[in-house]
Amino acid sequence: MRDAVGAVGTVLLLGGRSEIGLAAAERLVRDGARRVVLAARGAGGSAAIGDAAERLRAAGAEHVHPLDFDAARPESHTAVVATAAELVGDLDAVIDAFGVLGDQEAFEDDPAYAAEAAAATYTGHVSVGLAVARRLREQGHGTLVVLSSVAGVRVRRANFVYGSAKAGLDGFAQGLGDALHGTGARVLIVRPGYVPTRMSAHVPAAPFPATAEQVAGAVAEGLRTGAETVWVPRRLRLVFAAMRALPRPLWRRLPR
Repeated sequence: MRDAVGAVGTVLLLGGRSEIGLAAAERLVRDGARRVVLAARGAGGSAAIGDAAERLRAAGAEHVHPLDFDAARPESHTAVVATAAELVGDLDAVIDAFGVLGDQEAFEDDPAYAAEAAAATYTGHVSVGLAVARRLREQGHGTLVVLSSVAGVRVRRANFVYGSAKAGLDGFAQGLGDALHGTGARVLIVRPGYVPTRMSAHVPAAPFPATAEQVAGAVAEGLRTGAETVWVPRRLRLVFAAMRALPRPLWRRLPR
């Protein structure tokens, strides 16, 4: 439950192995959160989740709970959210951070793999997002933080499978935020540009990069100010306003 000044006390991280998601959870712990659930596939026996839990305890978390969560099993998502609430109480911040970046050439060589990755990056968020929204609506407070991407703002040929999935996620998050308006619960959409992580190691660096810690700072600020959308870095909002206006023949010629 939020304290008297509205600080986050509990965090559910969906995608407990995500470097960006973990950085955001750690920032919220340093800001005062004390109970965290790390939800990921095979979380109970994962060394990576164990290391993440120790990192959060070192930052000040008093209780860190691993929880098994499989994005590909939508029938289990309502139970996952309910279990998280049983473990830590009301969910103040739910960070939705799972997905698959993958490789465009590999996707084109293996359409089944492309569909599986797109489902992890989009459709898994629909079922768990709706389950989270129901819980937050019942609580009358709480924020679902959706890690979107500028890749979904205007989809490029260089990564159109991933970009189209992020475009779907971003649209879903906007609609869900509108549906929650007036309930006390809300959605915060986070649109980072290129962030160097293990997942993006094979991708060439892009202009205006951000670190995981910078994204985490933007999440904390967005929660504090009640923002609906944050861009990381902020200048990307203006950059993509211009990119949206580029004629399609010019857009196609952008470097891969």
